[in-house]
Amino acid sequence: QVQLVESGGGLVQAGGSLRLSCVASGRTFSSYAMGWFRQAPGKEREFVAAISWSGESTYYADSVKGRFTISRDNAKNTVYLQMNSIKPDAAAVYYCASDRGANGLRRTIYEYDFWGQGTQVTVAS
Repeated sequence: QVQLVESGGGLVQAGGSLRLSCVASGRTFSSYAMGWFRQAPGKEREFVAAISWSGESTYYADSVKGRFTISRDNAKNTVYLQMNSIKPDAAAVYYCASDRGANGLRRTIYEYDFWGQGTQVTVAS
């Protein structure tokens, strides 16, 4: 059974930084692309960033490009989201997800078949 467990969320000041982690288990982590999504209250879940199986290719939503960085450590079965210069609109529950394929870089939730439970990010302005 595939499990994804996020951590690293919390309260951060606007303009500050936070690093989210997601540890995967249950299938060969290095064979799949991964993604981060977020969902604010009353809004739909939206794409944040994606990374290919090797980590060589990444893709970002325009709203976070240049401020957020997705990375992965296949030896640790972990994907990260480094969030810098955080804006108030970044407040949301952040989810990591496993793509159905290796190269991924997709922004549609239906392309991901396993999801974590989410970690809350709260931004104080």
